[in-house]
Amino acid sequence: MMAINHSQRWLSIVGIGEDGLAGLSPIAAAVIAQAELLVGGARHLAMVPAGSAERLAWPPLLTGAIAAIEAARGRRVVILASGDPFLWGVGVTLARSIPVEEIACYPAPSSFALAAARLGWAQQDCAMISLHGRPLETLVPHVQPGARVLALSWDGTTPARAAERLTAMGFGPSRLVVLERMGGPNEVIRVARADAFDLTDVDPLNVLAIEAVPGPEARPLPLAAGLPDEFFENDGQLTKREIRAVTLSALQPLRGQLLWDIGLGAGSIAIEWLLRHAANRAIGIEENAERGARAIVNAVNLGTPQLRIVHGAAPAALDGLEAPDAVFIGGGVGDEAVFSAAWAALKPGGRLVANAVTLESEQRLAQYFARHGGSLIRIAVERLVPVGSMHGWRPAMPVTQWSVVKP
Repeated sequence: MMAINHSQRWLSIVGIGEDGLAGLSPIAAAVIAQAELLVGGARHLAMVPAGSAERLAWPPLLTGAIAAIEAARGRRVVILASGDPFLWGVGVTLARSIPVEEIACYPAPSSFALAAARLGWAQQDCAMISLHGRPLETLVPHVQPGARVLALSWDGTTPARAAERLTAMGFGPSRLVVLERMGGPNEVIRVARADAFDLTDVDPLNVLAIEAVPGPEARPLPLAAGLPDEFFENDGQLTKREIRAVTLSALQPLRGQLLWDIGLGAGSIAIEWLLRHAANRAIGIEENAERGARAIVNAVNLGTPQLRIVHGAAPAALDGLEAPDAVFIGGGVGDEAVFSAAWAALKPGGRLVANAVTLESEQRLAQYFARHGGSLIRIAVERLVPVGSMHGWRPAMPVTQWSVVKP
């Protein structure tokens, strides 16, 4: 038997596929054979013949077993995981609590790798996402004409639900491939169109592959800032497309950063902030409950269900919120208390952008500019409208925008 040094890396994570022990490398098999504590799901534990190792099945919440695993430090502990433990896997959860220097990982091919191999797709050209324990709407931003998406399913209903969503987006001609129990003797691969999806009895353990094909009514999300206004349900409280694009440019979204959108309205600024990167976060502060509910509908429809909404009036509603990396004040810009609270909470180096349309709020922005610097611009947009049998330009109310970086 191959000897394994556990002096420092007492915790081993072994990726295992549907082919069980037969698919493991010799060193991974030896690690399992020498385990004193074996941890995993019931399906994975059943793949390993009974031996002297103590066994621990995952509880419903994986974090509930972390304490028991840490208590076994010094013993040979082996975690059985699906495929690649550090790709949407348990390895990430464990590494948050246990130093990586104490972990040895032996990955197997991931579900994405297996699916790409079956389909002949280049992994680097695919959007690879997880719908396991995540809202189906997170799929929406990835549905672009010609895109290929590999998605880990939540259960056997995920492919049918995704087909329904794609059809509603106008991508009914899309080709869906459902790959079930890949790598084992019960592997099944089936194909259907989104708008004619008729696959039944889909195994919960499946990967969904999508080739996105737009129909004539398709409405994909453009990749540029400034989505069409008609994408947002609203009652008139909407930062219009051209102003929104300039505002997003001033906010300068960066990966993983948090935005406060004060005076959320229809949620357009916060939603477009979230669309810039999947790791971005946003909190919308909105006093009007009906508008807050409408913003949630917009967020879900546009693939950003992670938008968090705080119902209440600023500045009181800002108390206790996580400090933002950027702040947009679209409502309440004339209230000194709102600005002061937002400015105090903003992280050093963070950006604040405020828009004003009234003379009084514009004067307030001039005061902030005199006090803190930054830049002031005025944005005027005119739209062509019919004038009898001809056309003329109709100006919208100009918007004064102040943007500043906190020292």
